[in-house]
Amino acid sequence: MSGRVGDLSPQQAETLEKFWERVKDLLKQKRDDFYLLRWLRARQFNIMKAEEMIRAHYKWREENQINTILEDYKELDVIKKYYTGGHIGYDKKGSPVWIDPFGLIDMRGILHSCKKKEVIRNKVWVVESFYKSFREELEKTGRRREEIVVIFDLDKLGPRHLWKPGVDVFNEILKMFEDQYPETLKYAFIVNAPRLFPIVFKIVRPFLSEDTVKKTHVLGSNFKEVLLKYIDADQLPVHWGGTKVDLNGDPRCTAVINHGGMVPKELYHISDLESSNYTTASISRGSSLQLDFEITQPMTILRWEFKTENHDMGFGIFRRTADSRQKAGEMEVIKSTERVNSHLVPEDGTITCKEVGTYVVRFDNTFSIIRSKKVSYLIEILEPDNTFVREGQDSTANTPTQESVPGQGE
Repeated sequence: MSGRVGDLSPQQAETLEKFWERVKDLLKQKRDDFYLLRWLRARQFNIMKAEEMIRAHYKWREENQINTILEDYKELDVIKKYYTGGHIGYDKKGSPVWIDPFGLIDMRGILHSCKKKEVIRNKVWVVESFYKSFREELEKTGRRREEIVVIFDLDKLGPRHLWKPGVDVFNEILKMFEDQYPETLKYAFIVNAPRLFPIVFKIVRPFLSEDTVKKTHVLGSNFKEVLLKYIDADQLPVHWGGTKVDLNGDPRCTAVINHGGMVPKELYHISDLESSNYTTASISRGSSLQLDFEITQPMTILRWEFKTENHDMGFGIFRRTADSRQKAGEMEVIKSTERVNSHLVPEDGTITCKEVGTYVVRFDNTFSIIRSKKVSYLIEILEPDNTFVREGQDSTANTPTQESVPGQGE
């Protein structure tokens, strides 16, 4: 049984009754089985965990003034202009469709231009706006909506999107959705997924429930054809396979769907976002610091961020050709040593480790005969996650069949 209204087992129905008795103080005696079942499904009908979850939600709403956010919230210009995404239409069952060309977002620029809490609050405001429209439709037509379809276009997604403060905020948003708005996602379709996607998914996977993972579908090069199975052409922009254009005739509907772009640096006013997880080390004059990392999977990403105090630093990456410690000149060069002004601007970047082996990140101060240097760094190893694997150029790996699409929550 699905655990939805009209499709409950006797045990699920009994659990629903008990759950209502335990949480009716929160709902002010107004019973809504559709709403109650969302929390029960999110915790596999474990009544104690569902109660803990819903009570934490009400506390979160009170502490963050969520009940008045639709009246009080003022969207910052930088978010309004540069955070990607927009509501474009409805699927064939009437659920809202949100398209997010996330590969075009400049999360670094956004987070240097506004506080993290403003970004997260904006996402809360978006979801609360959807729920307001659900309530209005229920009152007007008697038809219930409670799910959203999201299309993530990852074209242009690259190493810059692996910047840790940006990744952390995105994961915090995902966790907020999972904790505060369970059973709201109907489907997430991923299109134009780059080779980097298995790495990205490995990063976000811990913040997703198993149910969300099952609802996430990575489409192949025939994604337009697949999307049209679930969304009518007049509800889908031309760029994604439909017939819809905006008032300007734009096939991407940029008047409705924010396409992001790079945030101008003159809008930056927040600095030092990178330092919270850094390790600090002193490197003596004429010396170097070598950090070894064992890479066990091909196509693993090695990501670095570092800054120095007052002076520049040499930086390079190598792969050992012997089992014992080697000098830089004896190893395979992966990234040539280069002196960088990391005391002026923090350095960051990524490489793809195409072969397994021991990779050596080397901070080089051998050129300095007078000064020791202090470096603060963060090195991360990001292994690919092969949960989603496209089997061919025209595959639709992990795509639901038309028969598998539920008409639930409608």
